[in-house]
Amino acid sequence: MSTVTVLMPHESLEVDGHCVDDLVLVDRESLHGVLGWDLKPQGLCRESECIPVTEIDLLHGDCVDLRAAATAVGVSSMLADDTDLVALSVPSQTRSDALSGRRAPNFVLPDLDGEDRSLEQFAGRKRLLVAFASW
Repeated sequence: MSTVTVLMPHESLEVDGHCVDDLVLVDRESLHGVLGWDLKPQGLCRESECIPVTEIDLLHGDCVDLRAAATAVGVSSMLADDTDLVALSVPSQTRSDALSGRRAPNFVLPDLDGEDRSLEQFAGRKRLLVAFASW
């Protein structure tokens, strides 16, 4: 088995796995390390919470389809073409809570002088964030 790079909101991980077509296949232990959920007979489980899914939906041989498991727990994913690189979003409930509470998540970016600035540094003050993407 080769490795798959998983880009997550606050870190990236290298896990044992491989990509086949649109599938990102990882072992069960990697599933917990990436998503924080375990595949059990009753479904995907985290502590006392379980989301009912069948192993047939997620298993391919001895491997778990990471993208299907992520979708089941409310995490969007995107697979880069012809690579073993997958990006995962924050859970949909986290995004929904941030939108309804009108609160942006903290992040750190360099200013025009190259000094790192965090959004938290400006708490309680009005701020304007300008973003640009070339695509």
